[in-house]
Amino acid sequence: MISDPRAGKMCLGLALAALAAFVATAAWVGPAAAADGKLRIITFGAHPDDCELDTAGVAAKWAALGHKVKCVSVTNGDIGHSVIAGGPLALRRRAESQHAARILGIETEVLDNHDGELMVTLENRRRIARLIRDWQADVVISHRPNDYHPDHRYTGVLVMDAAYMVQVPFFTPEVPPLTRNPVFLFSEDQFQKPNPFSGDIVVGIDDVVDKKLAVVEAMESQFYEGGCCDVPAGGMPQDAAGKEARRKQVHDFFASRFAATADRFRSRLAEYYGADRAAGIKYAEAFEICEYGRQPTKEEVRQLFPFLPSR
Repeated sequence: MISDPRAGKMCLGLALAALAAFVATAAWVGPAAAADGKLRIITFGAHPDDCELDTAGVAAKWAALGHKVKCVSVTNGDIGHSVIAGGPLALRRRAESQHAARILGIETEVLDNHDGELMVTLENRRRIARLIRDWQADVVISHRPNDYHPDHRYTGVLVMDAAYMVQVPFFTPEVPPLTRNPVFLFSEDQFQKPNPFSGDIVVGIDDVVDKKLAVVEAMESQFYEGGCCDVPAGGMPQDAAGKEARRKQVHDFFASRFAATADRFRSRLAEYYGADRAAGIKYAEAFEICEYGRQPTKEEVRQLFPFLPSR
């Protein structure tokens, strides 16, 4: 029994708002039936460079087909440099992520959480769920929760915690719930414990690798300058020849890294492309299907990744 009439009115108001949001979903166009027929993909990274580095290839391929892709950095990256920090660095990294988005033809958003301080809180869970709902996502991509960086781990946990809640009508009821659970994916990593990355979906990106390498170049504070911990021995070069040598070093390192994914998952590439075609793929991106979201069939994987060849 509610003794305070003000509390009763508050509870009634919340209930009516939630009911209105729930009823609205009856007429709301869910991701499985988007009016324009386009897929909607949202990818989460801990810092302004993570989701770009992990998903730039498939993002460019989706965008080229007219599908809608959004990259979200869950922190602002404000300590990710050896010389500058705070607001100036956060603004610089936001600008770099916007430059990368223009290269890829996607949208981007940087949340204003401090780098290195991300926590698994109810408010952060709500915010991630709202973002997924607002985007009406068909596919959600994030880090796995076993990772060297706490921000990476907690980004993965927050996204997994939202995987069920995005369909619950009375959780963040101000945003209509999704009528169909998205497919949740993890981006590639090298960690082995408690379980290694499985690479369930592997996509050749040879046709867009130049865009992905251009994104690396756009993230100058992180890759050319080395971020907080990978500053070149002897400091940054000041002469033209030294600067060009540094750019080539960064380009070659990341080209090798993207090629390593294709080599690591060559047999899985063969499952999607056939052995002959897979043998010629030089660069790739790989993703693991999270058990917490919708579990796609092989046919649905090809629908969600329409640039994979039909078999």
